[in-house]
Amino acid sequence: MHISNTSRGSSRLGILLLLSVQLLHASALPAASSYEFTAYRMQQYNLQQEKHGCRGAIVVAEARWADDSSLSRRCAIMKLADFTIQRFLQAKRQNAAAVLILLPQNISVVPEDVVQSFMMTEAEALKIETLMPVYVVPEDEQLLYMYEEVKLAAATKSRSFLVRVLSSMVTTTAFQMVVSNNSPIKPITDTSIVTLEGVLPGVREDPPTIVITAHYDSFGLAPWLAYGADSNGSGVAILLEMARLFQRLYSDPRTKAPFHLLFSLTGGGKYNFIGTKRWIDENLDHAESSLLHDNVAFVLCLDSLGSGDELFLHVSRPPKPGTPQYGFIQQIEEVILSRFPWVMIGTIHKKINLQESVVAWEHERYGMKHIPGFTLSHLEDPKSERRGSILDTVSQVDLRKLKRNAVIVVESLARYMYNLSDKGSPKDIQLFRGSLDVLDSRLSALMTTLTSVPRAAQLMDKEPQHTLLINSLEQEFRRYLQQVYRHTFHQDHRDPVITFFDQMKQPMMMYRVKPAAFDLFLCGCIAGYLGVVYYAIQNFGKLYARLKAVVKSKQQ
Repeated sequence: MHISNTSRGSSRLGILLLLSVQLLHASALPAASSYEFTAYRMQQYNLQQEKHGCRGAIVVAEARWADDSSLSRRCAIMKLADFTIQRFLQAKRQNAAAVLILLPQNISVVPEDVVQSFMMTEAEALKIETLMPVYVVPEDEQLLYMYEEVKLAAATKSRSFLVRVLSSMVTTTAFQMVVSNNSPIKPITDTSIVTLEGVLPGVREDPPTIVITAHYDSFGLAPWLAYGADSNGSGVAILLEMARLFQRLYSDPRTKAPFHLLFSLTGGGKYNFIGTKRWIDENLDHAESSLLHDNVAFVLCLDSLGSGDELFLHVSRPPKPGTPQYGFIQQIEEVILSRFPWVMIGTIHKKINLQESVVAWEHERYGMKHIPGFTLSHLEDPKSERRGSILDTVSQVDLRKLKRNAVIVVESLARYMYNLSDKGSPKDIQLFRGSLDVLDSRLSALMTTLTSVPRAAQLMDKEPQHTLLINSLEQEFRRYLQQVYRHTFHQDHRDPVITFFDQMKQPMMMYRVKPAAFDLFLCGCIAGYLGVVYYAIQNFGKLYARLKAVVKSKQQ
């Protein structure tokens, strides 16, 4: 009887071993055992004395879902919808080793509420200085599989303790995330800022100057993913189309207006408009040869004009009746009321606060030098999260509204410059139509070119494709404008206004590993198997006799 129970127990142990092997086979993963991909690090820069962004780059940690109860020394994996300020701060409080955000390949399919939530979290995260490395990486099949696995592992923690232990030992797979660059992060203080300028000279002697300007650089959580379609690719596209259209008018002496048109594309706009500041200072230091003197009618700054049915004129002081600013604003209101009545137009007055280290809009740089100006934008709040996001891709720009806004700007400016108010309403007199029409194809091509590479300021003078983009913008200026100059502003190495840092793009490795408990479980299985074999060998005679007796009794 003792032998029967023992053999029965041995059989059960053998069956358990077979089931364990089957479980191990069933848990085999289709994902690669190791996988290398490029990860893009969160912004890190110093603006004057203020530090921004994450200070860490090295990652050697196990991947965990963002809602896991224990993130200490783990890499928190988040999808776009997971990245909220609460989860980000929770990871920071729990001393997470890193945060890895998976970015969809196609932003246009992401629900608008998810986009808005991410942008708001992104803006808040960029205000926080942290040692925790934060990386963003475009989604792919391997990374999505890893995400689902770590999310499933987090879900099993709601089960009973015994089930969790057995599941962890047999089926759970862990993922180790590694960025092993051991070289220290180095500051970059030799960043140069490029500003372009060009002129369409007006008629008469010493006519007033209208300055049309836009900044071309972009901003976002990760510089290498900041394409800045709306902010401010849209402003640059409208400026370049304005240069083409007014060049057509100015090429004929009969249709040349009594205004100089000075166009400028400035760099460093996302970093307190330092390119604009340096360009203004340089022009005012050479006032005899510069158009930026006391005969400037106004400065029109174009910023974020690729979406929405609202337009706001941001001014530092309300324009007085009879001033050029006031006259131009009247023309904008007339054009919108007559041709685009569904568009809401408003003027927002914000005084320049000299105590603040950062200006809100580009026109404030001119206002500090007593040059009148304003910024035209569909954004009401200068601190809007849409002014700096990695989700600001071309899918965020509505080309129909971009063209509409371009028409509003050029028609309003022309009506002011040519004094067309007394000659008919904007609906009756449409200057820019036919051969002078704003071209959809050109705006689309310009947006495609501008969003072909990320335009973060720290990249514009370092990478060949970014240098090529600047050269392309300069060629556009030379094609339509005169007196084109390229200004390259270098920082003071001893006291730079802005300091960037390297290692913004890193190779990251993902390794598929089993937990330590799995090794103990495997050792137990092997020991059990060897025990069964050893028992069978030692008791072979008894087992054989017992089996023979059982067979004989059945035959009788």
